[in-house]
Amino acid sequence: MLNSVTSKIKTISLKNYKIAVLVPCRNESLTIQKVVTDFQKYLPEATIYVYNNRSTDNTVEQALAVGAVVRHEILPGKGNVIRRMFADIDADIYILIDGDDTYEVAAVRRLIERLLIERLDMVVGTRRLVSDTSQAYRPGHKAGNLFLTGFVKFLFGAKFNDMLSGYRIFSRRYVKSFPALSHGFEIETEFTIHALELRMPFAEEPTIYGERPPGSQSKLRTFTDGWRVLGTALLLFKEIRPFMFFGILFLLLALISIILVVPILITYFNTGLVPRFPTAFLATSTMLLAFLSMTCGLILDSVARGRREVKRMAYLSYPLPDIY
Repeated sequence: MLNSVTSKIKTISLKNYKIAVLVPCRNESLTIQKVVTDFQKYLPEATIYVYNNRSTDNTVEQALAVGAVVRHEILPGKGNVIRRMFADIDADIYILIDGDDTYEVAAVRRLIERLLIERLDMVVGTRRLVSDTSQAYRPGHKAGNLFLTGFVKFLFGAKFNDMLSGYRIFSRRYVKSFPALSHGFEIETEFTIHALELRMPFAEEPTIYGERPPGSQSKLRTFTDGWRVLGTALLLFKEIRPFMFFGILFLLLALISIILVVPILITYFNTGLVPRFPTAFLATSTMLLAFLSMTCGLILDSVARGRREVKRMAYLSYPLPDIY
């Protein structure tokens, strides 16, 4: 079986595909030329789009000098840039990568071939450090990624190991069915949950993750962006699985109500009196809120199912490319 897959990889041709490399950039003048020239070397069939997001250095000039197609998005944030990219560009295969030269461009053909041969909609380039002493993947970012990936696994049953990787290969039907509602770095969480919601076929492929060159600074803020990613996961959990979300609220509120009412019931059965009317009213109100929460969950679950069906139909309206 492995030999047959290997033989397909050796004979596959990318000349018949329209391939777009999408590079969102903000102040990446030190690295953007190398990212573009590496793609020109390893994937000459592709058109490379550099989307400038309010850069204050000479990122645009550097990208134009090596032949990239440069476009602009004035709304700040990676999510806004990706929304514009996905809306503007039409291709068979999309490669999304950051412009900081930390991802392994040399692995791009391997990722594309896996997408095509296994008929996938997304391949994520998971980050693998060359050595344990590398400072490319800061401990805070690594711990945050592990926590958030585990959190999404718990909520959605995900099988991702590196949910926040910025190196991804997409099919056309993934891109054109992706709503892109996020504004910033939480867009990677939205990528993951979109694939899980529609049960798309996806895979992860290990790639080397390197350090930024001296003088280049990351735009990722560990705590601020981490909270935004976590908030996005919770929001999408409510939108996609409302019955479970409001069911958890129902259980919590019902438990609080029961804890409050048990001492009152014991007193009533022993004496026939209800001495704590405020607590009794609070317990009753809390139980009413619990059942109201359950009702909301039931109604919104039907709404979410209808939305999911619409997304699925939009997704299926685009065929996967053939293998040449």
